[in-house]
Amino acid sequence: MTTAQVTDKFAPKGAPRAFILAGGLGTRLRSVVNDRPKPLAPIGTTPFLEHQLSFLKAQQIRNFVLCVGYRHEQIEEYFGDGGRWGISITYSVEERPLGTGGALKLAQRFAQDTFLVLNGDTFFDLDIEGLVRTHRQHCSRNPNCEGTIALTQVEDSSQYGSVVFGADLAITGFREKSAGGEPPHFVSAGVYVLEPRVLDRIPSSQSVSLERDVYPQLLGDRGLYAYPVDGFFIDIGTPEGFHRFGEYTRSIKP
Repeated sequence: MTTAQVTDKFAPKGAPRAFILAGGLGTRLRSVVNDRPKPLAPIGTTPFLEHQLSFLKAQQIRNFVLCVGYRHEQIEEYFGDGGRWGISITYSVEERPLGTGGALKLAQRFAQDTFLVLNGDTFFDLDIEGLVRTHRQHCSRNPNCEGTIALTQVEDSSQYGSVVFGADLAITGFREKSAGGEPPHFVSAGVYVLEPRVLDRIPSSQSVSLERDVYPQLLGDRGLYAYPVDGFFIDIGTPEGFHRFGEYTRSIKP
């Protein structure tokens, strides 16, 4: 179910393939954008997903799998095989919503090596190379290592839930939204580095959440690590976040 062949012709040696979860219905954003899928929400004259791809390309990520669903034809028509941007894009298309984990499971055939995952409705300004390097260091020391989650700090975690980790950065638990506790809280920034075997934990053709269903399975083996860093973070899935990201892009223009 692909419309472009995955190749590494643009990717620097050692750079991971990036999977972007871009299949959501975008219901929270309908009051602002109702004629296109959320990844094509215009930030100025440029779709949000193009901002995300450009940010990653600048950090040497050139090979992408877009996990799409709702109105995927519009995304495929706009981005094609990515050649116009000097990147390689292929598509994994959900016939029905499968959740973040189910969408990755559907695209499992493209995950032969350590890979990067990003939510298609969040933006986090971080050092991708540092995240990947740190993940590989964890895996070199711990054979049970299966994933590393980029975390950011927020004063109020009620919209996100929070992540608990120890001095060795191994994640020990997840707190539900509105769980309380003293700020600041560390929350997932929607950027992950994963090992292919994580996908073996996910059943096929079922709706599965990475955050609720898959990641908790990794805690007992201390196989999941935190990467807490500072950086601009925004969820563009709400009208407020959508407008804030527009302000951010205007503020960083040269």
